Amino acid sequence: MLGCALGGATLWRLRRKATRVAEHPQPDPAEELRARLEQAREAPDDRDEFDAAEGQPVDEAGEPRSIDERRRAIHEKAQRALGEMRRPARED
Repeated sequence: MLGCALGGATLWRLRRKATRVAEHPQPDPAEELRARLEQAREAPDDRDEFDAAEGQPVDEAGEPRSIDERRRAIHEKAQRALGEMRRPARED
């Protein structure tokens, strides 16, 4: 008798869960990806604007620098930024 009750309750839960899933189907991830890719294809090419914002276009970057040169340049840039942050604020 107890086994029948447990089996009935389990069957009822499974059926209820299947009904909820059917009412609210999950979106297909592949379809979402296809839509995003299509949007990306239709978007204008803004690489030049991005490169200009960075200061030097990738196509004009020239020869690659050594690791030490890049480290030194980054360090100098960071030191300048720290110096600007440490300056007392002007009161106008």
